Order: sequence, then C-alpha cells, then structure tokens
Amino acid sequence: MKKIFAVFALILCVSSVFAADVYVKSSSHSDAVSIAGQNQPARDTITEQWIGDGKVATVSPANTLIIDIAKNVMYIINNKAKTYVESKLPLDITKLLPPAMSGMLQGMKTTATVTATGNKKTFGARSCDEYSVSLNMMMMPLNLKVYATTDVPFDYQKYAEKIQSSLLKSQMMGIDDDSVKEFGKIKGFTIAQEMTGDIMGAKIHQITEVLEIANKPAPAGVYEVPAGYTKQETLSMEELQQR
Repeated sequence: MKKIFAVFALILCVSSVFAADVYVKSSSHSDAVSIAGQNQPARDTITEQWIGDGKVATVSPANTLIIDIAKNVMYIINNKAKTYVESKLPLDITKLLPPAMSGMLQGMKTTATVTATGNKKTFGARSCDEYSVSLNMMMMPLNLKVYATTDVPFDYQKYAEKIQSSLLKSQMMGIDDDSVKEFGKIKGFTIAQEMTGDIMGAKIHQITEVLEIANKPAPAGVYEVPAGYTKQETLSMEELQQR
C-alpha cells in the first residue's frame, strides 16, 4: 500500500478552466524500512505530474496514474511490466486486488482529521501554511505535516471545488465524506509534505516536495495508456508492495 501513500502526496486536481497544461515536478524520499520480514532500502524518486483539461497524469519511473474525468476512469500503469489495470471512478480498490487481500479489506475505512497549526514555512520563494493531518488508513495510523500555498500559476480553488473529493476517494480506500471535508480545510496547493507512521510495527518516514510548477504543453500521449501495454484485471502483490 506504500504506493498509494506516495501517490497521495502528489495528488492534485484539475478543471476545464485551465487554459494550458500545468506541469508539476516533485521529489520524494522514503527512509529504509523492514515490513513483515522484507527489507526495503531508502529510496529517492522524481515524479512528474501533468494537469490538463479534465485529465491528470502522475508519472514515476515505476508507475503511472492517469485519471480521465470525462471518461470517469482511472488507469494504474506498471511501466516496468508494461501492464495496466482500469477502474471506474470513484475507485473501489478491493475490485483490483488479489482475492486473498480483497476479502481482508472489505469494510475497512479511512478517516482523517486536519488542523491548521498557524505555523508557516518557506519553500523556495513560496510561503506556505502548515497543517497537521491525522490519518487512520486500513487500521494503520499515519501523521502528516502538509505545507500549502495559494501562490501557484493556476486557480487552485476551482480545481478543488470540481475534482478534489473524487481524487481523494480514489486514492484513499474507504474514505468517508466527513474526512473528505476535513481535507477541504487545507487552503491552497500542497508544496511539501512529511509523513510518519507505523505499519505492522515498522516505522515509516517519507518527505515529498514540489521542485517546479509551470504552465507548458504536455507531451503527446501522456494522458493515455501507452500502445502495446497489456490490460490486467487485478494488481499483483508485487505492485501493491511498491513504494
């Protein structure tokens, strides 16, 4: 499930009011961790995100996530295996899991509480407000410090109103409407985030920061599943363990 957390740190919103595509480049560092006897080394990842007219594409070396609002569909793409799964929105992740795991997660809920701390921190030239987020995701407690700003080259309020709740429900399985409203307390675009938590006794720590935001044309085909990729009905255990 680490992949979902990582993806959450990068999730943005999109609306048809954008005159051009928005490019967001982010860096993410995850500390080394050992979960259920499996050792995962420290990892640094650069992720690029494109926000277009009703479409979002989040691209990392291992995976790509595409959301197409007009088609009401999400694609989760494995770039290494050249495979993908497809789901209608809002995403029901249990339908994309191996049967053994799907049964375990039925009925599990994600809840969140967001608090504005009143603190500020500067990233580059942007002054950001700090928010404390407490998450309980699949029986796993997570804590986040989120830094957000309205100093971005697009109308964050319009994309938040039109799409944010759908994306949150897509990325956090079982999140309830009250928790979606909690995330609405975060005013502005998330520039940086620090996540800590405990997964099966293992301490996790991840830091994500936006390096660049710009308006520029998206590469051809970035919002589409690449030609030649094979469609699968479920995600593999290996994909679920990726982070």
